[in-house]
Amino acid sequence: MIALRQAGERARGATCYVTLEPCSHQGRTGPCAVALADAGISRVVIGLSDPNPRVAGRGVEMLRARCRGRYRRLARCLPEHHAGHIRRWCWRAAACHPEACGLRDGFIGREGEGRLPSPGRTFRRVHVLRAECDGILVGVGTAIADNPILNCRLPGLANRSPVRVVLDTSARLPLDGRLVGSARDMPVWVLVSAQADPDRVSALSAAGARSFGLQPVDGRIDPHAAMRALGQRGLTRLLVEGGRRLPLRCWSPILLTRVIISRGDMIVGEGHSPFAGRGLEALCEIGRYAMQKTVPVGSDTMTRYLRRMD
Repeated sequence: MIALRQAGERARGATCYVTLEPCSHQGRTGPCAVALADAGISRVVIGLSDPNPRVAGRGVEMLRARCRGRYRRLARCLPEHHAGHIRRWCWRAAACHPEACGLRDGFIGREGEGRLPSPGRTFRRVHVLRAECDGILVGVGTAIADNPILNCRLPGLANRSPVRVVLDTSARLPLDGRLVGSARDMPVWVLVSAQADPDRVSALSAAGARSFGLQPVDGRIDPHAAMRALGQRGLTRLLVEGGRRLPLRCWSPILLTRVIISRGDMIVGEGHSPFAGRGLEALCEIGRYAMQKTVPVGSDTMTRYLRRMD
């Protein structure tokens, strides 16, 4: 819509490329398909059909009825870019992306200590990832050990901080911690067991955190149920920044669309490793993930693994 307004009359007769099928319904703005037709666009190239039932082909029909020229759809493009939106409407669940920061010897910290800070320039990359997601997930163990605030601390992106989500079966999240202490300024959601202590849950709510009760499976919150609950509440992309155990609990091709791991140049010699001590490469082999690319970030590296589509 902004691009059409900026183009003005220059849009008439032009070809428009969009990554997702233009909407056909009234939302915060009018239907995008109508706006394209009214602007005089003669040809639309669409990267991906919209699974939202309010759209689901209606945008295409609207364009075919009102736009002169040809319509073309590129069905193979952009599923990863729109993974959160697709998962929300097809599986009613948020897409989650585990992110682990390790060191050159494969550890993420020393035994008895919390996670080491993201190494070097990786800090900036991680905070860009936070700004790109609408939720960030940790387990209560990490929340207690590290006392993180989990906001976006890059200049100009503070208002893009995601919803902070804690998986906390027994409602143990400390009331005097940084997460609860900042809950009135930045949202904190706590996923607890439906059988959690009601006094603890009430105390979290009184401090500004939102609590959601889920039925536990084998005494713990089921990650699949958690993703469904978050997707139903509007979250589409979830960055998982847990320690050793949470990323492994979320490890499923159904849940994960990509995995990101950063490696710094520091050596600690011994300690705890990501994914509960199991090698990432081995997990990717059994979990249908393939390395997409490795990017140097100063003396660090950041590698992204995508779910195989075959």
